Amino acid sequence: MSPQKTLKERLFHALLFEFIALAICAPTLAWLMDQPLAHMGVLTLMFSLVATLWNMVYNALFDRVQRRLAFVRTLPVRILHASLFEAGLVIMLVPLAAWWLNVSLLEAFILDIGLLLFFLPYTVVFNWVYDTLRGRWIERPREALAR
Repeated sequence: MSPQKTLKERLFHALLFEFIALAICAPTLAWLMDQPLAHMGVLTLMFSLVATLWNMVYNALFDRVQRRLAFVRTLPVRILHASLFEAGLVIMLVPLAAWWLNVSLLEAFILDIGLLLFFLPYTVVFNWVYDTLRGRWIERPREALAR
């Protein structure tokens, strides 16, 4: 069965994902790039806002495709899901990073590849854990009430 998520739940899912990522990425990038935390914090916040909107749109579309094609979210499907999500972000975030950091598109792309190396496994693990907990806390009680 494919998940039926409300707009409120989609917003919670996206914000939780981004909050955890921000808490990890802002200080790490500031340290790695020898930039002030505030400067990198603003960049990661801008990235987060773009990613949050993309997360909501992308996951709504992915759920629609899942309902239409009736597939199960196996590990290979989750890897494809995360890969397509991150590819969309690369297209949107590289120009933003180049502008904010005053670097070339190539340098911003290399930075984005570094972020991708973090976010690809993070996305897979976060969504797997979220879906597992959602199944235990929301879907199973809902199914028990229906019986």
